[in-house]
Amino acid sequence: MPYAYDDQNIFARILRGEIPNDTVLETEHSLAFNDIAPQAPVHVLVIPKGPYVCYDHFALAASDAEIADFTRTIGRVCQMTGVQPGDDGAGFRLISNAGENGVQEVPHLHVHILGGRPLGRMLQQAG
Repeated sequence: MPYAYDDQNIFARILRGEIPNDTVLETEHSLAFNDIAPQAPVHVLVIPKGPYVCYDHFALAASDAEIADFTRTIGRVCQMTGVQPGDDGAGFRLISNAGENGVQEVPHLHVHILGGRPLGRMLQQAG
């Protein structure tokens, strides 16, 4: 397996309580907290508590309970922050980077929930 987990990464240290965070929601298997450098009015990170490097690692190795909890935590955060699409059509973007080409900066699975304003195109169109 190409997944080498670094237990000194910032999210592992947050999970151990070595670095504080602004918690939005904590469950048995997941932690959601506000990003320290928000890129939108709503910018919440959701991480699993287990040692997973990226989403495919999590999808292949996590237990059913971890996967269900993580997915439900994302849904609950979207509900709590008011970014769910509704009559006003607000919506959100969910981003998870993986590996060098995906520009993953922290080797611990995390998703960004961004919303509260129009976010524009996700990628530049090829010319």
